[in-house]
Amino acid sequence: MDRETMKDRAAKSALPAEWREARALYPLYANLAKEFVIDSPPCPDLENQTEAPSEESVLQARQWFLDLDERIQVHQLRQFLQTSSLANEQGLRDLLSHHLGKKHTHADRDKIDFLFVQYFAHCAPSGLQDENVDFGCVAQVLEPVLGAVNRASPEWLESIDQLLAEANATKDLNRLLAAHLLDKGRQLKESLGEEYFSPIAIVAFTRFGFLMRRIFFRLMYQDLHGIVEGLRELEKIGVTTLDCRRAQFSAEEPIARLRMICQSWKVLFHAEYSSGQPLRMLVDLRAVVDGALARTAKTAAPPRPAGPLKQAAAAGVGAGAGADASEFEVLPSPPDSGE
Repeated sequence: MDRETMKDRAAKSALPAEWREARALYPLYANLAKEFVIDSPPCPDLENQTEAPSEESVLQARQWFLDLDERIQVHQLRQFLQTSSLANEQGLRDLLSHHLGKKHTHADRDKIDFLFVQYFAHCAPSGLQDENVDFGCVAQVLEPVLGAVNRASPEWLESIDQLLAEANATKDLNRLLAAHLLDKGRQLKESLGEEYFSPIAIVAFTRFGFLMRRIFFRLMYQDLHGIVEGLRELEKIGVTTLDCRRAQFSAEEPIARLRMICQSWKVLFHAEYSSGQPLRMLVDLRAVVDGALARTAKTAAPPRPAGPLKQAAAAGVGAGAGADASEFEVLPSPPDSGE
């Protein structure tokens, strides 16, 4: 009985700290719910910023946050925090404290993973080069949240370095997606179970997530630049539309609209770099534009005289080729060379 009483007292003594955290987090959650039209009634005492609430009010606020946590998806949290002025260092710390203090679900792990990467990106020294983002650097930046972290050498740590080495050696976004490196990293996290929430694992996967984000951004902007430059070249020779069904657009997609889509993607991919569908569309659109450029280069080349045997062969091969064939057909992707 005495033991239960001590537990109750300890729980009650923690309520003021919980309320301070709740008051700090409430504006962020309220704005997030508003942005994504998540129907949730306001929490009255938090809405009024009550300084000394009853125990019942604190418990109601706790449930209010838990209910919203179940409804907020990780991609919504990612998009909001990468575009909102509320996502400052203290706001990210408050969110991390909130999620680390909960009973962890699968969705919580994904949110915590993103929050630590975002916190590191926000707090890391400006101009930090990839080669300087080692375990010690990440541990130092995360110390205000995790405390001091002594590096050990668990077996799975080598697997993270191997994934990063493979990603760095990838030459384009198509090959990076085909390698399924993010999926492999996710599988590794899941295999750790509760060990994922240990400080050493959080530091290691924060480093992995941050460097993978940089690699994705570099390759995405490389493809975006290639598409925009390719569209400019096509416009110079009078092309106004492309058959973009391969990239889930229309059979006669105006080049002007494609350029606008590329501009909007720069914003979208900043928040959704790990989302598969938009990235697949980007890769496929790059293939369409490159195929159109190759086709125009081929047709623009002056014909070379063919010998009698080649003329006869060409007559057979060309039979049935209609004059109304698509000028810029969607060419199949080149086979993956494994580079």
